[in-house]
Amino acid sequence: MQRPKKVPLRKCVGCQQQHAKRELIRVVHTPDGAVELDLTGRKNGRGAYVCRKMDCFKLARKKKSLERALKTAIPESVFDELEFRLEGALAADGQS
Repeated sequence: MQRPKKVPLRKCVGCQQQHAKRELIRVVHTPDGAVELDLTGRKNGRGAYVCRKMDCFKLARKKKSLERALKTAIPESVFDELEFRLEGALAADGQS
């Protein structure tokens, strides 16, 4: 009998709940100092995860949870890109 595959869990910085890694969006602070979205989940650097819910994103932004988790200031362009991707994901979910 084969064992079930282990699913990696990560905690959302917004709602503080654990979810499967694939269900979250990773924001990474790279070794060269840039802050960017990591859609592959494999980039080098310090990472923080946010749910694919607009409420979690807004809460993380309000509490500055992403800045604290990444230990750096986050440019507005990263927040704008994350918000754009979340709105796109929510629109795609609503159409199906």
